[in-house]
Parts: sequence; structure tokens; C-alpha cells
Amino acid sequence: MTTAARTRRSFLALLGTAGLAAGCGFRSPDAEYGQPAGTVPAQYAGRVRVVFWHSYSGRNGKVLAELVTGFNDSQDDVYVEAQYQGSYDDTAQKVAASLIAGQVPDIAIFSDVTWERFYLGDALEPLDGYFRPGFEPGVYEPKLFAEGVLQGRSWWIPFARSTPMLYYNRDAFARAGLPDRAPETWSELREWAPALAGVQSAGRSLRALPFAKIDGDWQFQGNVWQFGGAYSNGLDVTIDEDGAIAAGEWQRRLVHEDGYGYMASSASTDFSSGLTAMLQDSTGGLRTIMEKASFPVGAGFVPSEVAAGIATGGGGIGMMRNATAERKQAAAVFLAHLARPEIAAHWTTETGYLPVVTAAQREQVLVDLIAKEPNYGVAIRQLPRARQQDAIRLYGRNANVAIYTGLQQIYADNAAPRDVFRSVARRLESIADEVRRQYEEKVHP
Repeated sequence: MTTAARTRRSFLALLGTAGLAAGCGFRSPDAEYGQPAGTVPAQYAGRVRVVFWHSYSGRNGKVLAELVTGFNDSQDDVYVEAQYQGSYDDTAQKVAASLIAGQVPDIAIFSDVTWERFYLGDALEPLDGYFRPGFEPGVYEPKLFAEGVLQGRSWWIPFARSTPMLYYNRDAFARAGLPDRAPETWSELREWAPALAGVQSAGRSLRALPFAKIDGDWQFQGNVWQFGGAYSNGLDVTIDEDGAIAAGEWQRRLVHEDGYGYMASSASTDFSSGLTAMLQDSTGGLRTIMEKASFPVGAGFVPSEVAAGIATGGGGIGMMRNATAERKQAAAVFLAHLARPEIAAHWTTETGYLPVVTAAQREQVLVDLIAKEPNYGVAIRQLPRARQQDAIRLYGRNANVAIYTGLQQIYADNAAPRDVFRSVARRLESIADEVRRQYEEKVHP
């Protein structure tokens, strides 16, 4: 088997995109690929075109479009064309297909659990050779930047990074006679739930907390740490051990014994509609959640229990190895623009995502906003509790699906967490075996 064929087979296995290969050839991993279709508008004629695939719609998509337009209007050499590709998973699938087709975006948004697989598949360009003053490792929040560094090189630049926060309905808390703050521990949340149930909303008792039907495994990652457990130690699976089981059991009791929790198709919509008193959700939804709610929204740290800890998440930007040298150099000009403190601060103030550029926290627009609306400072103050997720969720293909499918059994069927996580662990062990060799070669040799 040729080197290219081995690379192709390995890459498709990592991404789970074997079905995309039909009818598509495969070139050398060092080949220069074309771009997706498009043209440079007349007002930007003569510039190098950079295609940027991203995953932001709604308000966040509009803000990103403003940033791109501002960049295009700020200089005369590069034109960035931002193309929305759907969710993080949709974008990853489309980038995988573009590699097979030989027409790649120059840069793309990858989530916290997709970029690693492109790294393992040798599809990403190391960024170290593109750094310059103002666009270099020291510009970024160290904890967030370090997550994109492997084997001493940088592969993934932080952009729309997030952690969970605990949102709460300040009116409901006041009516229940509770303090105007988030509960400090999960035990305290359970103690407050009966008082909140005494508040009527939409003709029924207010429930305390919804659990996400899809992708709730991201929030649950932190919950497992808070109860003293972990999803894995490296790729060695530990979700079936006591800490994770305790976290699952706490949630099962809140739903099925206390009646204060439930599984929601859209937890944020239910919260904004006043159906639930609290919400564990991303900082990246802060602006949207506050705007949609018909009541004053408070925000606080995610509760701890036997320990404190929350998972980082969200998206960063990777550069495609197979873009031409000219396009990669042009893309780096755009990345440097995004690293400017005023640009990073604008993204944060308009969305709620963390300010990934350290100096952005000192920009007056963000300082003033936090003074006016303290919710925007919660994620920054909570960041010392944040850490990178356990390796099985980051590197295991569809590990997240295996975990949140197990959580659905707990929420919907009152299944025992010990039994559920024993089954999930067996699935995760198979997933770990698929990627263990690449992980040991390229992540922890």
C-alpha cells in the first residue's frame, strides 16, 4: 500500500467519513489543493482570496460577518470569504470531504473535539512559522492557547472559546426567597429546588434544571470532575468508576425522585421561556440568552461538589496543510487581525464568548460592559477552574455520542447510572482502541 493510500485510509477512519470517498481521488498529503468555488468581488479585485469555513449562524454569524468585512476594508492585499457550513460536526464533515475532493478551505473553524482528528490525519498546517509581533503565543490566554499545542507546535488558534456557566432567573429566585446568586454546590441547588417549585410559571410549578438531550456530555464532563471522577485517564476509560456514577446518580435523582429536573430538547429555549429556573449552558450563548429572556438573567459559576472544575469548549481556527503557500500566508494576515485586542473584545462583547486575547480584557468597551452587566465577567473569573477535557472525548470518534446517549437513558428511562456507564465504558474502550496508536505516536509518544 502506498503512503498516500495509508494516509487516506487512516484519515477516513479517524473522521468517520468513509462514505465520502466514493468517486473521489486522493492526492499526496503534501499536494497543493484548489479552493471551493467563489470569486473576489470587484471592490476587492487583485487580492489573494482566502476561504474561511465556519459554524456560526444567528447573532454570532452576523457578528463574524462584521469582523470579516472590517478586515476586508482595512487593507488592500487579502480578501477573506467567510462561508457558513452548519454545525461544528457539519463543518468537520465538509472539510473532510474537501480534502478527498482536493478543494479545501484555507482556514476553518474546528470544535474542541474535531480539530484533533484533523491533526492526527496530518491535515493541519503548523502555525508557528506564521507568528509575528501581535500574533504570537504570548498574545493569547495561556490556558486556551496551550490546548492547541501538541509536540511543541501550534495547530489550533483559540477564537470562539467557551465554558459552561450557570444561568438563573433572578425574578424566580426573588419570588422563592432565595439569594440573588447561583448555588455554590449541587447539594445547595437541590436544597433550593423545593422553594423554586413553589413558583408558578405558565400554569405549573417551576422546575429547577433542564438537562440537554443532545450534546449534554460537554457539560457533564465538568459535572463528573465536580463529583471526583473523570471520563478517562489518557485513553484509559474511567467513566464507569465512582465519581462519574455519583454525578449521574445526582442527576437521576433530581429528575426521577425529586421531580425538579428533566431532559429538554432545547434547554436554553425552555429557560428563556421561563419554564425552568436555571440553565447550565455555554458562555457563547450569553448575549442571545439575555436578549431572549423576558426576565432579568443572572449568571454564576457552575456549582462544585467534592471538587471544582469545568470543561473548556467552543471553536478555534485551523489552517489547512494543503492550501497553497500564498493562501496560507494571506490567511495568517487575517488571523493576526483577529488577534488584535479590540477585535477580540468586540467579539466577546457581542457574543459572550471568552476573550481569548489577554489584552482584550483591558479594552474599554469590555471593561465598561462588565461594569454595566456583570454577567459578562463571570466566565473570565471562572476560567481558573477550567481545564481541557479528558482525552477520550477529544480524540475518540463519536465518543461524545456514546456518552450523551447514555445520559439520555438516565434522564428518560430512569436507568441506573452504574449500569449505563458500564455499557458506555465498553463502547468507549472500543473507540479508544481505534485511535490509540495515532494518539501514542502524535500526542503522547
